[in-house]
Amino acid sequence: MSSKPLSLPDPHLRIRYGFIGCGAINQRRHMPEVSAHPDAQITAVCDCNQARASEVGARFGARVFTDYRQMLREAECDAVVIATPNYLHSQMSVDALRSGRHVLVEKPMATSEAEGRAILEAERASGKLCMVGHSQRFMPPHVKAKRLLEAGVLGRIIGFRSSLKHSGPDNWSVDGRESWFLRRQEAVMGAIGDMAVHKADLLRWLLGVEFADVGGCIGTLAKRYADGRLIDVDDTVSITLSTTGGIFGSIEASWTNFSGEEDNQTIIYGERGVMDIGGDPGYGVVVRYADGTREAHAVGAIATNKQQTASGVTEAFTRCLRSGERPLIDAQEGYRSMMVVVTAMQAAKEGRRLSIPAAPVS
Repeated sequence: MSSKPLSLPDPHLRIRYGFIGCGAINQRRHMPEVSAHPDAQITAVCDCNQARASEVGARFGARVFTDYRQMLREAECDAVVIATPNYLHSQMSVDALRSGRHVLVEKPMATSEAEGRAILEAERASGKLCMVGHSQRFMPPHVKAKRLLEAGVLGRIIGFRSSLKHSGPDNWSVDGRESWFLRRQEAVMGAIGDMAVHKADLLRWLLGVEFADVGGCIGTLAKRYADGRLIDVDDTVSITLSTTGGIFGSIEASWTNFSGEEDNQTIIYGERGVMDIGGDPGYGVVVRYADGTREAHAVGAIATNKQQTASGVTEAFTRCLRSGERPLIDAQEGYRSMMVVVTAMQAAKEGRRLSIPAAPVS
């Protein structure tokens, strides 16, 4: 918890949001959702691309900046949404918290243990809320699955396998094949930071566990720049995880699913049966029991890049800013999920399993 009393926006006024980064995730998801929320408004946008910032600012009636520090000094906003290249997440979050703003930062919240700890310390010192944009927790099939698992329908959990694969950010980023996602200097990590971290967070939450160790393979197998060279970040990830309680499982993530479809599926194995989340096109959650019976739950869709549905992220963050409650995915949660993939990268590099460091006590 923060060391200072929580400071909240005036409950009689709409929450004023500033956006740092005018790329695809903010333009197509966070900005429209904030704009449509009756308790929120967009007052400022910032992007180093002047033309893009101006176009987005005009669309949402917001003040335009090209320097986020100037925005933090001058803009009238209660909270900021940070959706920029990964290497900027930590410093921007720290600066925003220190400026007196609440922060919603895209995943991965940071790219190293030190960067993540810097955000945790800034949040504690600021008395502000920090949330990480792990949208998979809010997808209706995942919400339903969580309720069923908490009710004990599978009994003791034994294992899992989970996948998240599409054709890559070059096919949905506003910059296409010139996207920062494909450049190590800015992204630091590829599919593991874009996709696998979502699944690490989802499985931690669904199962109510912390992973103890990780190993696996991470590489660049097929994704190329326009000149034919392989990109310099990973495009394919396969990691294995275990808990101290004896749950084993695997996560696969990639930008090399060239079918045109998006693969987002999780299978959970328990003593009483098996749960399939996202594998049936008509039913978000299907449970097959050991006695031969089957339950199918039509509970809505999981958002894809082609078919956006309400992410639930900014709605949840706005609700927290109104009530003062801790976000479901606060900085501690974001840190734990980030450390799974940061450790996995090191484990793959060393060719051995590594223990995942525990989060610092808040």
